[in-house]
Amino acid sequence: MPNEWSPSSWREKNALHLPEYADPERLAAVEAQLSDSVPLVLASEIRSLKSRLAQVARGKAFLLQGGDCAESFAEFSPGGVRDLFRVFLQMSTVLAFSTGVPVVKVGRIAGQFAKPRSSPVETIDGVTLPSYLGDIINSIEFTEQARRPDPERILQAYHQANATMNLLRALGRSGFSDMRHVQQWNTRFIAGAPEGRRYQVIGRRIEEALAFMNACGVSPESVQALRETELFTSHDALLLNYEEAFTRLDYTSDEWYDCSAHMLWIGERTRGIDDAHVEFLKGVQNPVGLKCGPTLQEQDLLRLIDALNPQNEAGRLTLIVRMGADVLAERLPQLVRAVKREGHDVIWSVDPMHANTIKSSSGYKTRRFASVITEVERFFDVHHAEGTHAGGVHLEMTGADVTECTGGGQRICDDDLSNRYHTHCDPRLNATQALELAFLIAEKLKVEQPARPNLELAL
Repeated sequence: MPNEWSPSSWREKNALHLPEYADPERLAAVEAQLSDSVPLVLASEIRSLKSRLAQVARGKAFLLQGGDCAESFAEFSPGGVRDLFRVFLQMSTVLAFSTGVPVVKVGRIAGQFAKPRSSPVETIDGVTLPSYLGDIINSIEFTEQARRPDPERILQAYHQANATMNLLRALGRSGFSDMRHVQQWNTRFIAGAPEGRRYQVIGRRIEEALAFMNACGVSPESVQALRETELFTSHDALLLNYEEAFTRLDYTSDEWYDCSAHMLWIGERTRGIDDAHVEFLKGVQNPVGLKCGPTLQEQDLLRLIDALNPQNEAGRLTLIVRMGADVLAERLPQLVRAVKREGHDVIWSVDPMHANTIKSSSGYKTRRFASVITEVERFFDVHHAEGTHAGGVHLEMTGADVTECTGGGQRICDDDLSNRYHTHCDPRLNATQALELAFLIAEKLKVEQPARPNLELAL
């Protein structure tokens, strides 16, 4: 870490997509209050995630990352957190049991409140106001007061993130995540779908395996991995005021950690090599993600890798590819070759959501499930051809039965979008679509790395 780096050194750099607050003194007071608050995660937890991601970088595990486009104050509920947790359990069960590959679960949760937007303003019926930037900054209601950045919302985001973290830890350590309850994770609306029936088959096979293991003296009571699981947290490190406030010096390692989340990422719009977001994430020891869009050039990517992971540490840097189904096969191979040629130890993950957003005939922003599948398939195909490891997937998804992305086994069409279109920002895969995608990824992983299931390791 450069000697001149500090948690506040980003303030001397060009900071894109940060809001302008009308009351800087109140903002400073909120930052000071957060700096004295209990951190959301611990440095030891962050190190644990990094060690697991190192296994992903070596091709010995798979990264499953997903969650809301942007968390909402109004729609926050224990049930919503539980439903997302359940989908992670289902997807990781499908992936791990089908392939024998351990799954590292990282949610876009407990901090994913801020969103960069393509335009700083929005115009409706001739009225122009600042764009909605996420509940941590302003409100989605289209009024002048609601769209004004408010420092008090930062405190509200922290309290909701804290409550979410408490619930995630409880779900992971309680009977909810016990493998003996694998069939109970199949919700009613999923159970009737083809993917739900396929999942039931896996559930029965797991129950048979657990019965055999129990007869051999191996049970969830004796093996912690069979009765507990851990969902790590992540978010876009967009609001640097918030991130700086949670950056703490760990006295056991004498290193800086951003204790707002286990993993942070830099978005497509904020990855300038000399800008504030890269400057900030250079100095913290968290695992870092870097969104890689279709305009990213080879030399720019190599410079960013050198800046963000100068020690070439396995598990430190995840390259999250978001190029679009029609572009990925053309643009990705040259980046993969360049990274491989330079010997960089990174994780390659695919975000098949952001570059596949369209406007439906009914006027809703949506994503075609077929395009999501195509980008995932082409991502795996590129890595198979290049002899590299397709290490993960990054999804905007929910555990609810929403109708926001068209297609999939439910055959959601444009006319169905209005039925349950609940997102505050971008469309998400519902639980059935997410599970369907997990089966597809499992097939791709089996081709890349055939293995027999090892329940204790994989789950």
